[in-house]
Amino acid sequence: MFSKSHQSVTGTILVADDQIANRELLEELLTTQGFKVITVSDGEEVIQELVKTQVDLVLLDVMMPRLTGFEACEKIKNNPDTYLIPVILITALSDRQDRIEGIKVGADDFLTRPVDRTELLARVRSLLRLKLRTDELERAESVLFTLARSIEGKDPYTHGHCERLAEYSARLGEQLDLAEDQITALRRAGIVHDVGKIAVPDAILLKPGRLTPDEWTIIRAHSVVGERICAPLKSFRFVLPIIRHHHEKLDGSGYPDGLRGEAIPVTARVLQIVDVYDALTTDRPYKKAFSITDALQTMKEEVAKGWWDPKIFDQFERLVRTGTADFLSRGAGAAG
Repeated sequence: MFSKSHQSVTGTILVADDQIANRELLEELLTTQGFKVITVSDGEEVIQELVKTQVDLVLLDVMMPRLTGFEACEKIKNNPDTYLIPVILITALSDRQDRIEGIKVGADDFLTRPVDRTELLARVRSLLRLKLRTDELERAESVLFTLARSIEGKDPYTHGHCERLAEYSARLGEQLDLAEDQITALRRAGIVHDVGKIAVPDAILLKPGRLTPDEWTIIRAHSVVGERICAPLKSFRFVLPIIRHHHEKLDGSGYPDGLRGEAIPVTARVLQIVDVYDALTTDRPYKKAFSITDALQTMKEEVAKGWWDPKIFDQFERLVRTGTADFLSRGAGAAG
């Protein structure tokens, strides 16, 4: 049973070493276990190969020409297209400093020469299992993002709304010095915050006139439905409060829970300000796009009513006024 689970782990492994004998040894060890192996002779070729080939794991010799293993690893981990690929550094040196350097550049594991076959295969299989789970998670997230965009695509007036919210809210989160995981959550929430509208009939969602009380009840359920849809993804734990609470208001008059003040998560308070701004500065069935000045003035009045967080709005207005976030004016009329 145990050995069968070992054999079930497969994948494409990229081996980089400037010594042909080392490359051939690693290739033989891995191919006999059913892995597909690609070999290159230096770190620069690693980066080139990753552009054109889907790779599941990289084995890097530390001492290589052009780009060292450390430098290649750092490039892999700094690239959003490749940073989830596990990297094992292989070195003849057992120096503690090399391990510290490897950790700094994001290496996932280390092997020391001469490479022990059993240790190599155990570490490779362990990291490939982890990569498989990561790929499954990415696919699940991709399905959610596609679903959210398909809902947005029903309404020509909201074209690009998800991408704008993801960008705007992350930029505002950075301005507020929020933690990195909160900024990541804002980017994701910008895309999926309205995914619960999948449960809203098109006749209500696209209705150009005033909604009835019953129709409003259905619309307002979308934040709870959206939270429920996204809840199974553990990676969305910081996204869920944004989805649920992005329609709350500071004075407690929002929905679904009527939260007040700082009981509303700060990330939800960030997204709601950006959401309102985007709604004001784009054409909708019931209104023409506001100018930047008119949109900000309207929001100031709503801040005075106790709807939005005044400190967050001040930072948002500063971003818009100073042109730091010049992309914010893409959908808006001329400021006047």
